[in-house]
Amino acid sequence: MSEIHSTAVVHPKAEIGAGCVIGPYCVIGAQVVLGPGCRLHSHVVIDGHTVLGRQNEIFPFASIGLKTQDLKWKGGLTRTEIADGNTFREYVTINSATADGQATRIGSHNHILAYAHVAHDVRVGNHVIMSNVATLAGHVIVEDYAVIGGLAAIHQFCRIGRMSIIGGCSKVVQDVPPFMMADGNPAETRTINKVGMERNGVSAEAQSALKNAYRILFREGLTIPNALERIEAELPPLPEVQHLVQFTRQSERGIGRRKSNDAAPND
Repeated sequence: MSEIHSTAVVHPKAEIGAGCVIGPYCVIGAQVVLGPGCRLHSHVVIDGHTVLGRQNEIFPFASIGLKTQDLKWKGGLTRTEIADGNTFREYVTINSATADGQATRIGSHNHILAYAHVAHDVRVGNHVIMSNVATLAGHVIVEDYAVIGGLAAIHQFCRIGRMSIIGGCSKVVQDVPPFMMADGNPAETRTINKVGMERNGVSAEAQSALKNAYRILFREGLTIPNALERIEAELPPLPEVQHLVQFTRQSERGIGRRKSNDAAPND
């Protein structure tokens, strides 16, 4: 059985899974589906065509699944889809998609801290951390195990690569390559995310190869196509290296490269 506080407003058509706890003054719309074991602390609003999986925890004043803020919205059926085991802290906002039939999607085991914003049509993978007031504009893609620092702002259509980390207060206007550390205004790739890779079990061989890939891609003054050719020719074809190459080659906005070839700390 679910536990629903007497002051909560839950539409009769909403689907509430077993073991959910819905706290005081929460509002749940007609098209909402909550999977088993979700917990809404208080004053949470979930509306629109929104589906949450199992055991998501949502803290006070979060707003999930409401209409996009995008001025291009012309109506239609848009969705918000969230998987399992996520934490959404106070005042988090997650908008539905913009175009009819589209969805904003968030994976599993993400930790989204207070006042963070996930805009329309964003795709967030798994095990992502967004620190306080981190902001994703529309159509951003965040790969697994990325960490976005507090007050960082990500421009629309940017991609944040797997196991990358973005420093607090950064302004990200280009893609952040996987396994790298980006910081600044505008953000530039500074070095490899060594601590993140160690925490997530990346092998010493792969870390060494990625450090060499970083030097070729960001320190040698090569064009990106030439740098990628060198990486493929000189470094072992490890999955991590191949992902970095593929991610960079597919970039439409470009990657944030340092404006100077002066050595950075910890290179």
